[in-house]
Amino acid sequence: MFETLLFDLDGTLTNPFEGITNAILYALGEMGIHETDRQKLTAFIGPPLLQSFREFYGLDEDDALRATRSFRVYYERQGIYENVPYEGISQALAALKTRAKQLFVATSKPEPFAVRILERFSLAQYFDGIAGATLDETRTEKAEVIAYALERFRIPKKGTLMIGDRKHDILGAKQNGLDSLGVLYGFGSREELLAAGADLLCETPARLPEVIS
Repeated sequence: MFETLLFDLDGTLTNPFEGITNAILYALGEMGIHETDRQKLTAFIGPPLLQSFREFYGLDEDDALRATRSFRVYYERQGIYENVPYEGISQALAALKTRAKQLFVATSKPEPFAVRILERFSLAQYFDGIAGATLDETRTEKAEVIAYALERFRIPKKGTLMIGDRKHDILGAKQNGLDSLGVLYGFGSREELLAAGADLLCETPARLPEVIS
């Protein structure tokens, strides 16, 4: 049924909790904000960073931009490596490739960072293309990234499935006329994914080849 698969990165292919939360704590500290609840910061994993600083800490546009730049200082130096692939994801991707599926990444993470992460963990070999956000904030929303991937790689909407762990992945897919699959091992809950309108759900990376027909 699905010949082309678009994968989110954070919370879908890798678990970036340590690196992202450390980078957020660093950025908040640079802004004079001292956060002690690290779990609260999981809300940042998935949505565009600039939007999250505005929404969760009430920063105006200029301060949110400053916080985003500080985040990237830490993340590029250290946080990008404080990350780990989900158990079983490599095997799942390999199985999907043997079924002649085309695999792409569509992530709100800046594209250069996404490429480095996928190459570091030997996941890039499974993908036919990697599409991400821009560093200048001109392409950050998930729907924009998906639209960019579809155009750049000439992907037909029919037979294409978006796979991700947060509502932004599901809503972005809908805005682009795609079906979607929500993974339950990332940072979004079953309730969040169903409320956003996910067409399919998957509990573990190992079950992805089974769920995706």
